[in-house]
Amino acid sequence: MQNVLAICSFDMQFTYAEAGWEGTAHDSRILSECIRDPSRNFPMPPPGKYYVADAGYSNNRGFLTPFRNVRYWLGDYRGRSGPQNKKLFNFYHSSLRNVIERTFGVWKARFPILKKMASYSFDIQVRIVIATMAIHNYIRRENQADTLFREFENTNTDEDRSAETLYAPIQPERDQIEMNRTRDQIADLLMARR
Repeated sequence: MQNVLAICSFDMQFTYAEAGWEGTAHDSRILSECIRDPSRNFPMPPPGKYYVADAGYSNNRGFLTPFRNVRYWLGDYRGRSGPQNKKLFNFYHSSLRNVIERTFGVWKARFPILKKMASYSFDIQVRIVIATMAIHNYIRRENQADTLFREFENTNTDEDRSAETLYAPIQPERDQIEMNRTRDQIADLLMARR
């Protein structure tokens, strides 16, 4: 079993992938290693831009995560007091982040070999992951009417990801403060526009 770090675009294509990590490796540890190792060519976003990441990562420069321990199903909280701006932010954040869940859904549905690779050497398994991601992207670019993509385009496959991270990437405290401020500002703007 292996863990795969992937970045995808809003049109459901993989834009970066790091395969070959042990299945027990924590997501934030993999990300930290990819950022630190220049040979991995990790595409850090330019200043003022960020990846929408799940709660398994730290809210640091270049990575915007949801508020921790704030459920985002707004219907559950109607009429109750609490940080409504944080709930609204997490709801919209989840809606944006959902594209990665749908992208992985299409990829795994198209390539059932991904679920049964134990008979191959680990090196071959890593190559299969990368090759199937490349084929996935090719199909997405060349066949916009693909039925599997259409099936997953409007499906909400997200799940609550409120678990605390075990290994937060080592980032300067200043970057985390800046991204927390950015997240708070977005949350406040969302509430102001309601």
